[in-house]
Amino acid sequence: MRVDRVACPWLIRRFVDSEAEFLFVPTDSDLSKIAAIPFDWPGVEFGHVDGRCSFESIILIYNLTDPALLKLAKIVHAADTGTGSEEGPEGPGLSAIARGFGRLFAADHEILARESVVCDALYAYYQGK
Repeated sequence: MRVDRVACPWLIRRFVDSEAEFLFVPTDSDLSKIAAIPFDWPGVEFGHVDGRCSFESIILIYNLTDPALLKLAKIVHAADTGTGSEEGPEGPGLSAIARGFGRLFAADHEILARESVVCDALYAYYQGK
């Protein structure tokens, strides 16, 4: 799924480092040859660890405690892993939206630019609840 590929950069830019830049590399890339902090990659700190999705790992590592953000984390988890949908329809909905953006646009940076507004909207919604 492509959910973490948008949700994690959104989270990092919004709550960790507003100037962060992102490289999207093929799955067969050798990370040791890339001068960057990897996320959403097998075996990395900012990846799927102990049942968490990458978005949740970033929240844990940076000790982010905003209640709206924590609710969004549950949605991203459900969308990215296909588990946790008992939280409500938002997870499967976000998964469908991410797949749709993937069909509309080929380039990761274009998908990130366009789909980030979905994260903004969900975050704003949960801030108001």
